[in-house]
Amino acid sequence: MNSAVLITYDQDGMVDEAIALCKSADYEVKHVMRQDFLQKPTYGMSTGKIEDLKGIISTTKPDVIVFDEILKPRQHYNLASELKMEILDREALILQIFEKRSSSAESKLQVKLAQARYEMSRAKEKVRLARKGEQPGFMGLGTFEVDVYYNEIKKRMINIKSKLVKSGKQRKLHREARKRLGFKIISLAGYTSAGKTTLFNTLTGEQKERNDELFTTLSTTIRRVMINKEIALISDTVGFISKLPAYMVEAFRSTLEELLYADVVIVVIDASDHFDELRKKFKSCYTTLNEIGVEPDKMVFALNKSELLHEDEILDKVDLLELNEDKKWIDISAITQKNMDKLKEIIDNIFQDDISQNSNKVGVKTHGN
Repeated sequence: MNSAVLITYDQDGMVDEAIALCKSADYEVKHVMRQDFLQKPTYGMSTGKIEDLKGIISTTKPDVIVFDEILKPRQHYNLASELKMEILDREALILQIFEKRSSSAESKLQVKLAQARYEMSRAKEKVRLARKGEQPGFMGLGTFEVDVYYNEIKKRMINIKSKLVKSGKQRKLHREARKRLGFKIISLAGYTSAGKTTLFNTLTGEQKERNDELFTTLSTTIRRVMINKEIALISDTVGFISKLPAYMVEAFRSTLEELLYADVVIVVIDASDHFDELRKKFKSCYTTLNEIGVEPDKMVFALNKSELLHEDEILDKVDLLELNEDKKWIDISAITQKNMDKLKEIIDNIFQDDISQNSNKVGVKTHGN
């Protein structure tokens, strides 16, 4: 396992998440440098802190520096030049995890598309630096003109997108086949490591891989589950994370679109998180679901890991997230199976409401004729 020095914000929750990201990318964190601000124009951090960092590098001798923020190309170059080290910002680190985790042909294409977009956003600055001789031979392209370099990336993106369109058509055919057979669809969503895969295993009896690392799920997995003696289908999707750039969400759109066609979306929440962390993660999930276009009425909020909390603590967190305001929620434990039957009842009630509404629509149409 390679080693890293981690630069992140001086907040326990953010430190824990950044360390988990490093671990998921197979980096052992040798030292954590906490900062209040990581968006200064030249290096992302102050010049004085750069000198401190040089001392830490000299002592720990890491393989990479992980900067837990999105760096601009110029900042990235300045840091690499000053420290004489490989620099990974938050985006690059997440892309490495995605590449490691991708297993299906579709998820591999989605990762390649995200990588190309990351490269595209930095192409102009890289070419400018290459012209000045500051970054000769970057990526094996020498001193290519901007338009040549851009076109090379664009061609790759067009090729990947065309393959993803074919994959999307195949997904559509599968969805239509499931609909013709009358299967109701349940999708799991939530912040990465909230326990989605554990809940998936509990509901289906599967032994899908689960561990403490982030992004164990990139490809959609669909299995059968019994709801009120009827067979339904349940899918697990990629987890969300804060500060995930729009282009990464867009790259995985074909996977995330499964949420749009679900009859029920179970939003899994790690109820054991501290209040600030809980609020941040919930906002990240809810915002992303809204951007994708998931209807709020389809969402059921499952407060997982509730076996670690007292009843009054659970209610405090429900109030914090304002789940009592016209939102369906339930406290569960995917490990102890607490309230699994009640969760299935809530799902079944939504199924029955859908059937009733569809019947009414059919009735109105028939009456009109």
